[in-house]
Amino acid sequence: MDHATLATLRDRHPAWRLLASPHAPLVASFLHRVYVAPNVRVMSEADLAEALEDELFALREQLGPEAYPKGAQDYLNDWAAPDKGWLRKFYKPGTDEAQFDLTPATEKAIAWLLSLTERPFVGTESRLLTLFALLEQISAGTEADPIKRVADLRKKRDELDAEIARVLAGDVPLLDDTAVKDRFQQFQQLARELLADFREVEHNFRLLDRKVREKIALWEGAKGALLDEIMGERDAIGDSDQGRSFRAFWDFLMSTRRQEELSERLDQVLALPAVAALKPEPRTRRVHHDWLEAGEHTQRTVAQLSQQLRRFLDDRAFLENRRILDLLHGIESKALALRGATPAGTVMHIDAMGADIELPLERPLFSPSVKPRLADLALVADEDDIDTARLFDQIVVDKAHLRSTVQRALRRQPQITLRELLDAEPLHQGLAELVAYLELAHAGGDGSDALDALGGLRALVDEAVIEPIRWQGSNPAGETVTREARLPRVIFTR
Repeated sequence: MDHATLATLRDRHPAWRLLASPHAPLVASFLHRVYVAPNVRVMSEADLAEALEDELFALREQLGPEAYPKGAQDYLNDWAAPDKGWLRKFYKPGTDEAQFDLTPATEKAIAWLLSLTERPFVGTESRLLTLFALLEQISAGTEADPIKRVADLRKKRDELDAEIARVLAGDVPLLDDTAVKDRFQQFQQLARELLADFREVEHNFRLLDRKVREKIALWEGAKGALLDEIMGERDAIGDSDQGRSFRAFWDFLMSTRRQEELSERLDQVLALPAVAALKPEPRTRRVHHDWLEAGEHTQRTVAQLSQQLRRFLDDRAFLENRRILDLLHGIESKALALRGATPAGTVMHIDAMGADIELPLERPLFSPSVKPRLADLALVADEDDIDTARLFDQIVVDKAHLRSTVQRALRRQPQITLRELLDAEPLHQGLAELVAYLELAHAGGDGSDALDALGGLRALVDEAVIEPIRWQGSNPAGETVTREARLPRVIFTR
């Protein structure tokens, strides 16, 4: 608030220029009636000019024909000029009709003018309670000591139990009319400020979009570097305090249960005699729908970044293809120029060429597969003894034990290859156990890195490196032999 800063704001800030303008009553009253009161975000040039023409006609009937002598179109272009900045004039993609939107600075000026009007009374209790509630949320949300958190929760539970007991006993405390009016005025003020904040958030995203367009138009380097810079700025906006707060608000408001709860509570509050006596604005009943409409405009502005990036990639691909064609034409022109100057001596050796001849009759005909015929035979029990021991002599691999082996190894190091794991934990069941390890590594089968099969671990396969896996086995004669399997490197990571 020093003198130099205020002097700069007076000369450059659109809100201050609006308040200092001799046409401030016309600009503020008209834009409030057309944009702020009905929560209109964008209006076409024809509709806005018609509404302003009606406004000017009514004012000239009251103040005389010399009042505001210019036409509605001239006033709109003047208000949207860079030296004013009270309206934003733009064109939607695919249309040639101008669109007008209110700037955040103009909405701030209108909000300040609204605060100058006298209120029935100045409520302080609701704002004090809001401050205490905010401090309580900050204190509870930042308390890391579990004992203190539990103590605070038990204290709130005891207070709720005591209040429930009083209500069941017939002691139902009610807010008086003054308290109801105080809280409802606070609600209306916060609702209007929230709508104004939406326009400022949308303006910030639009500035980012403008920077992206400027960089694309002036960029002469590689595509990858530009995309990294653009997406970095986009992530910086989304991860900023403003971006995270807007995302949390949007997720909260998009809940169907929250919308129904807001509608029910608004109906209940607007039906109170104390609130009806304040004569609230008709749009208060659907203020949450206004929040949704304003949020959708902000989301559309963010979506324009993706569209601009897509257009940039298409343009760059077209330019690169054109560059390739230019190079090919250059090669052709140089070849034609050198056609008459044949080089002396052997230029290139080409192996003898031969045609691969494959006659149609050499192709084998289709051979249908043999279908087995099942004989309907009745089995008769035999008196011979059957050796059932072979039914139980099967190799069963415990996959849970293998999974715990991998997890135990990753507790000591962040990643380990299958070969290193088997060097520490040799195979006991031969190829079947090795196949079970590979099944764990590829359990996802759809590119999910086998997260479910490995209990939150990750398995990667490096096709470029082939590793041998060796284990001890036995041949049919019962002799111990060393077997080896060669497979791509399998890496287990946390």
